[in-house]
Amino acid sequence: MGKDKYENEELIKHGWPEDVWFHADKLSSAHVYLRLSKGSGFDWESIPGPLVDDLAQLCKANSIEGNKKNNVTIIYTPWDNLLKRGDMAVGQVSFKSQKKVRRVCVEQRENAVVNRLNKTKKEEHPDLMLQRLDRDKEERKTRRKAADTARTEERKVIEQRLKDKDARDYSRVFAEAKASNKNTRGKEADDIFAGDDDSDGVDAHASDFDDFM
Repeated sequence: MGKDKYENEELIKHGWPEDVWFHADKLSSAHVYLRLSKGSGFDWESIPGPLVDDLAQLCKANSIEGNKKNNVTIIYTPWDNLLKRGDMAVGQVSFKSQKKVRRVCVEQRENAVVNRLNKTKKEEHPDLMLQRLDRDKEERKTRRKAADTARTEERKVIEQRLKDKDARDYSRVFAEAKASNKNTRGKEADDIFAGDDDSDGVDAHASDFDDFM
């Protein structure tokens, strides 16, 4: 949450894609950010209702005018839907798409909620630009790792396909060789049996013996 319009400007400039921006509608208020964890299991459109209510109460409580009113509308949208033009005042923003802006009505201030949230308050002044640079660096590293893993898995799949193809080719060649050997042995056997047919020679010898009788 920005302390003043100058911190709000820095938050606008160096926000994260995982950030969701909350603000009192048409009133001056603090810029409240919810940073969604990638493992949270929900996005800006599915933020649990109780969490939205807490953030809305925080916006109302940190609006000088809104804190005194009932039925204050709080708007929220993803950080990357914020539009900042050069002619805008410090801390002022608009939206790229109104379709990505949601509204929630806070009927009245809930002191129990505001007090509970204030107890967890921790004031810090981090280097927002450096944090964003570190975040982007980690994201690039994660993407490279995922790409390397995908390439490794792809190589494994290709290698396995080649092995399977070689196995099929070997099986086919082995089967063809086996069939060829079988045909060759069969032909040789036919030739052997064909060469044993000496019936004419036996008859000739019999005739020779007849001459001496």
